[in-house]
Amino acid sequence: MKTSTRLVTDFAVWLDQHGIEGHSLSAKHIADYLDDRWLQRRRRRGDAFTLDAFARIVAPDEYGVRPEQRVVISPALRVRQEFEQYLLRERGLAAASIRLYGESVGRFLDGAFGSAEVRLDQLTAPDVIGFVQTEAARLRHPKRAQVMTTALRSFLQYGRYCGEIVADLHTCVPTVANWSLAGIPRTISPGQVQSLLGGCDRQSASGRRDYAMLVLISRLGLRASEVVDLTLDDIDWTEGAIRIRGPAQRADRLPLPADVGAALVDYLRHGRPDCTSRNVFIRSRAPLRALFGPSAVSCIVFRALRRAGIDSPTKGAHLLRHSLATQMLGGGASLGEIAEILRHRNPQTTTIYAKVDLVSLHTLALPWLGGVQ
Repeated sequence: MKTSTRLVTDFAVWLDQHGIEGHSLSAKHIADYLDDRWLQRRRRRGDAFTLDAFARIVAPDEYGVRPEQRVVISPALRVRQEFEQYLLRERGLAAASIRLYGESVGRFLDGAFGSAEVRLDQLTAPDVIGFVQTEAARLRHPKRAQVMTTALRSFLQYGRYCGEIVADLHTCVPTVANWSLAGIPRTISPGQVQSLLGGCDRQSASGRRDYAMLVLISRLGLRASEVVDLTLDDIDWTEGAIRIRGPAQRADRLPLPADVGAALVDYLRHGRPDCTSRNVFIRSRAPLRALFGPSAVSCIVFRALRRAGIDSPTKGAHLLRHSLATQMLGGGASLGEIAEILRHRNPQTTTIYAKVDLVSLHTLALPWLGGVQ
């Protein structure tokens, strides 16, 4: 709902800038605006539908938005949008998760029905299995394929919830092999983290912003999405605490370390531009608004790594989160303490860091029967 409101508001501003009156609004104006908007923002398949609904309210048919001019929404897209609204309102999923689920379900519906009417009661087990096999081969990554199968199961259960699917098709979704805790966390050393922070130009507004973001991630282990969603109201300066909005609308309260607080104060006083947004971190260039998604944070981490000359195994924001956990483990912290800082919902997730505790692992190693090799 928040995204739709922002879209309509931006569209109204665009109409005013181009001198277009509401009564003369046409489908061509919607198409022209979306072309301009997509130069700055990522495409969203529901944007045309939202603006078409807005046009029907503002400009009745006799004023120019005729039925043959309206943006056509396919039945498959309409079902996908209804499913996304269900995930938001009933399940409380994060926006990023809803987008990933929606993309997978959208491809499934397009493949199963094309532009025809969506009849979920006509789906069969071979339809589901065939789609998973094709998509898993296309994605070529176990974790991405696992997200796809999870999204498909959720959608098929949603179909039963709505009464449109009678058979228990979600049990037909094949399982994609993705061994739990099979990998090793990719990290950088504490010295490299300091080099990363030291490479920020703290005399410039964008440098102050980047430094504050990097300190937040490296000291508190924030996810990229949590950095983007952080608002001015989430910082309690009196109590010295910060509220983190995590996945599934979950909120956690953490102490605000002095160095993190100092970096935030420096940015808020001397780097953050004046704007109406309540988000802490704002784009450094117009339009002055909140950062657009977790990828923006990952890009900032990538540029900081390049400035510091660090050749890391991975380049995203999660690198610093893993590095914090590894550093805490090396300093004597327990896995439970690490889980509390990283806000893991499942304690088992934290056990992957035991693989990098080489000192403790050496004490568990059995002697080699053939002697020292």
